[in-house]
Amino acid sequence: MPKQKDTHIAKDDQTPAKIRLDKWLWACRFYKTRALAKQAIEGGKVHYDGIKPKTGKIIKIADKIKLRQGFDEKTVIIVQLADIRKNATFAQTLYQETEESVIKRQEITQMRKLSAPATQGKPDKKQRRQIHRFKTGE
Repeated sequence: MPKQKDTHIAKDDQTPAKIRLDKWLWACRFYKTRALAKQAIEGGKVHYDGIKPKTGKIIKIADKIKLRQGFDEKTVIIVQLADIRKNATFAQTLYQETEESVIKRQEITQMRKLSAPATQGKPDKKQRRQIHRFKTGE
């Protein structure tokens, strides 16, 4: 019986496998499900080489993807193609985040922390009674 070729992962010595953008984003663990990856692409949160792609866009190695997840915006370069979802360490080998993206995310995170209102934790017993009285109008 002839040995079957592994079509899930594209190696440098093989011809690259055809992989859809939504499947690759799911395999890289950017999104928990392929449906969420599809919604993000259709919602304009993912850009492929500067354009808004369709869900079934066939991707290539060394292309740039810009994606938004909550407050974070990442720019990654495709290093390897895969259409199977494995552990997180494998997923991180599929892409490389650009230096500008890392720096920008750190700056935005720092600004968010500085602009957040200072909280003093949970209210104590006296403060809870005051809140309850205020809400009920007693």
